[in-house]
Amino acid sequence: MKLRTKHLGEIEIQKDDIYTFLNGLPAFEQETEFALLPFSQDELFYILQSTKTEEVAFVLTNPFHFFHDYEVRLTDALKSQLDIMKKEEVAIFSVLTLQEPFRKTTANLQAPIILNVTKKQGKQFVMSDSGYETKHYLFPQEPATIPEKKGEG
Repeated sequence: MKLRTKHLGEIEIQKDDIYTFLNGLPAFEQETEFALLPFSQDELFYILQSTKTEEVAFVLTNPFHFFHDYEVRLTDALKSQLDIMKKEEVAIFSVLTLQEPFRKTTANLQAPIILNVTKKQGKQFVMSDSGYETKHYLFPQEPATIPEKKGEG
């Protein structure tokens, strides 16, 4: 099927590319079907594109590539809702907020996108008591430099 996308123009997708989000995403509750599309050849970045609204698309990444000590503990309720039976069925992504320059881009570690890759179901899982925030820099940031005072003389 053909799909008009925000970042990739019109593309051909397969039914297997589409995930159902029963309750949509926060602030996008009416958007219940999304295609997961590669956004970079190195498979670090993806687009979660609404199949209904061309302008609704999110850039995602696998957070474990950037945050090696990141932890997501799925609740029994979430596993049940997404019909997750084994860990091999799970893919976890973080929504990115793209910045200029790109090294200032942040990842939302507080509310990862959880996908059941077998059943093609997804949900944004808000971990409000996790200590994670909605904006974590993907790349180390240079410390702010304090201008040196010029000596009098």
